[in-house]
Amino acid sequence: MKHGIHPETRPVVFRDKAGDLAFLTRSTASSDRTVEWTDGKTYPVIDVEISSASHPFYTGRARELDTAGRVERFRRRYGRSAG
Repeated sequence: MKHGIHPETRPVVFRDKAGDLAFLTRSTASSDRTVEWTDGKTYPVIDVEISSASHPFYTGRARELDTAGRVERFRRRYGRSAG
């Protein structure tokens, strides 16, 4: 890596309030808000809207399609016989 051309990285806490998850990692992102971490030090915190703790794909709470209702609605709209 060339020296002097890469942005400086620093420890940052990313927090997902909906999923009640926070993790400390290195990032180039910065924030004016801070949080005290479990090690007693204060780090900048960035709130994210979604993470693996709150995303439906990872939590298993994915939206289920109501296929039976869709079929009945089709039959009511277009009749039982097709063709």
